[in-house]
Amino acid sequence: MEYPLPAAARQYVAEHLHDDPAQLALQARRYPGLPVPDLVRQIQARQKARAKLPAWAANPDLIFPPTLSVEQASSARTAAYKASLIQGQRLADLTGGFGVDSAHFAATVSEVHYVERNAALVDVVRYNLQQLGIDNVVCHNEDAVHFLRNTTEHFDWLYLDPARRDTAARKIFRLQDCEPDVLRIMPLLLQKSRSVLLKTSPMLDIEQALQELRHVRRLWVLAVDNECKEVLYELGPEPAVDPERFTVNLLRNGQQQEFRLNRAREGRAIARYALPQQYLYEPNVAVLKAGGFRSVGTAFEMLKLHQHSHLYTSDILRPEFPGRIFRIKAAEKYDATALRAHLGPEARAHVTTRNFPDTVAEFRHRTGIREGGDLYLFATTNLEGKLMVLVCEKL
Repeated sequence: MEYPLPAAARQYVAEHLHDDPAQLALQARRYPGLPVPDLVRQIQARQKARAKLPAWAANPDLIFPPTLSVEQASSARTAAYKASLIQGQRLADLTGGFGVDSAHFAATVSEVHYVERNAALVDVVRYNLQQLGIDNVVCHNEDAVHFLRNTTEHFDWLYLDPARRDTAARKIFRLQDCEPDVLRIMPLLLQKSRSVLLKTSPMLDIEQALQELRHVRRLWVLAVDNECKEVLYELGPEPAVDPERFTVNLLRNGQQQEFRLNRAREGRAIARYALPQQYLYEPNVAVLKAGGFRSVGTAFEMLKLHQHSHLYTSDILRPEFPGRIFRIKAAEKYDATALRAHLGPEARAHVTTRNFPDTVAEFRHRTGIREGGDLYLFATTNLEGKLMVLVCEKL
């Protein structure tokens, strides 16, 4: 496909940006002078990018690669956060992909080297960077390992986001099953830079990764609107034992929830327990992924409801808590009649189960309570081992 797109092609994309790509493909004969299959792929990719890359998706000057590259790209919010961690003169993005991370690194690093072995993708990214006015990124159509072995440069930072070699679900748990194999090329990475930022899937077990990587100085568990998106590991030349863990939850209002811990502090933390008090706290997913099951409670002087619930309570409001906060209106038994009395005739509420025998679906089936409304029900177990449902309003 040629780019920049001719005026007629740009107009077609703009007019059909919100249409069903499958229907557009069926109507291709109506536009004999246009490469409709290519333009439909542009529309489909922009639709995929709308949530994670809103500014790029709305930019008519950019060209989009196949949707898989868009799906695998970082979101603008996570890329911007990663860029905030980086300072220096020279960085190499060894797994460049769609160029989202490279474009954001370019705002904080003087010189970025974008490395990607897919030639067509390199052409797209080089063109897009020009349209975005980013002139401090050098594009290389090379394999990451080949690039490192042949470059004479030394970098302040190396960044890589290894791709899984195949789509089997079992593969996501092993660093060795990614390309490039970070464990195999670790000496080469640390030869070319004293600081390496590694992005992994949130499905990768953190404890296993720390044991295998050995050189982790710090790590970040990064969530967006309480959905865990990625785990970042900063690697350095010296082996490390217990790196600091930073949990970050980027909220849609522009704020972010942060908490830090390490294995030693978590091990020393002693949880205290109580029946429900005035407020209920649910840690965000980043805290739980990082293993902050006890230290988050002690840090904010809160009490746990049960050893296995990871729900906390207090009589004093802790507004800086990294998670959701609720005011408890009532604590009821697991009884449909008692619960529905709080909900009005429509019997709607948001339901969460923690350390509870029934799933949310089973809870709804048993009580007849539908999704929606302003109240939140937390079905859990108290410190006496009894089932209970907390009727809450969100703060």
